[in-house]
Amino acid sequence: MKTICLYFEIHQNMHLKRYRFFDIGTDHYYYDDYENENSITHTVEQSYQPALQTLLQMAKENEGYFKVAFSISGCAIELLEIYAPSVIELLQELNETGCVEFLAEPYSHGLSSLANEDTFKEETFRMARKVKDLFGKEPTVFRNSSLIYSDDIGSTIASMGFKGVLTEGAKPILGWKSPHFVYHCTQNPNLKLLLRDYKLSDDISLRFNNSTWNEYPLFADTYMDWIASMPEEEQVINIFMELCALGIFQPLSSHILDFIKALPACAKQRGITFSTPSEVIENHKSVAPLEVTYPLSWVDEERDISCWLGNGMQREAFNKLYSVADRVRICNDGRIKQDWDYLQASNNFRFMTTKPSSWNMYRGIYDSPYDAFTNYMNILGDFINRVNGMYPSDVDNEELNSLLTLIKNQGEELDVKDKEIVRLNARLKKLLSEEDDSKKGAVNHKSSTK
Repeated sequence: MKTICLYFEIHQNMHLKRYRFFDIGTDHYYYDDYENENSITHTVEQSYQPALQTLLQMAKENEGYFKVAFSISGCAIELLEIYAPSVIELLQELNETGCVEFLAEPYSHGLSSLANEDTFKEETFRMARKVKDLFGKEPTVFRNSSLIYSDDIGSTIASMGFKGVLTEGAKPILGWKSPHFVYHCTQNPNLKLLLRDYKLSDDISLRFNNSTWNEYPLFADTYMDWIASMPEEEQVINIFMELCALGIFQPLSSHILDFIKALPACAKQRGITFSTPSEVIENHKSVAPLEVTYPLSWVDEERDISCWLGNGMQREAFNKLYSVADRVRICNDGRIKQDWDYLQASNNFRFMTTKPSSWNMYRGIYDSPYDAFTNYMNILGDFINRVNGMYPSDVDNEELNSLLTLIKNQGEELDVKDKEIVRLNARLKKLLSEEDDSKKGAVNHKSSTK
């Protein structure tokens, strides 16, 4: 039986303000508050609010049948908590229907998986805790920023205890294979891979309102016919996209939400179900390992990381940012930590791309990739000065490593203590239960002898 795994990404980056060279050392606030408020408010009104209300209605009308998954970046959550808490409430209401799974991702929606393993782990666990605080359940499936994945990244993800990861079903990786099966990481068979069907996903997120498309207008029954007509053995259909696709990339006037709302009924008529990522992983065995030597993503035709690290400016900014990763990780300054999250966001590097396909892309306040690079490097210069003010660059590696080792050991000790507390609480609960049963038994025995 075929099943659809429907997933939406929710991410909004913090827009940086114009920051001149002469601001370095005098201005430590880097953000355009007006643009941040305007951007998130527009996105909420045109996409998040109506889309989530539609998904909530679908969940209630198709109780136990319709399933959907989300991942939310830490940056997006912080903006929503400030400017649109109603979206968080809608997600929590959706969560209460039991039809939703929330995934883990790097808090910053950044590129730490390509640069610093310890930073990557720290912000992933931090995001997992945030998800648990908001929605009551710790994620067991992971998705990286823009579905970035490689064998080495998969090994790291598996070491963190995740049982599955979402990534792109890119042709250079799959070759003749189909994305409609479950695969596993070559370096750890316990980590299962769910591969995005980019054609079916992009039919909704990119082509739906394109009047020159040969399938326009697309109806839900036609879309489900495509899925139903696939070979019987191809049972897992992963449809992944940004939530912004519903209302921003495809405007509400295109009736995109009517299309989405009609999908469950059309699927049910054809014997097609919906599943969360965890359910797919639990119910389907892996058919083979999937070798991914170089990082892939869901961005651009190349499906690689060239949109973020494809030119010298991007790589220089990237290397300079992560040159202070270890120092940031051991500091306790809240402002430094917050700026670190916002400066890592992948959008900052994409604004600097010089790829021919990117000339008409949205660049925020920037006139060109060179403008984006100059502004970012000015901010980064001030940020690194602040970090070095706490942990000077002349602190030798031996001293820095000793601090990192101390922090790691303290973290491991806390983990051991937490597990011991859980064990002791469980033991205490069991003893109290046994004592209670013993008392009840004594009372019953006394009553029977009277």
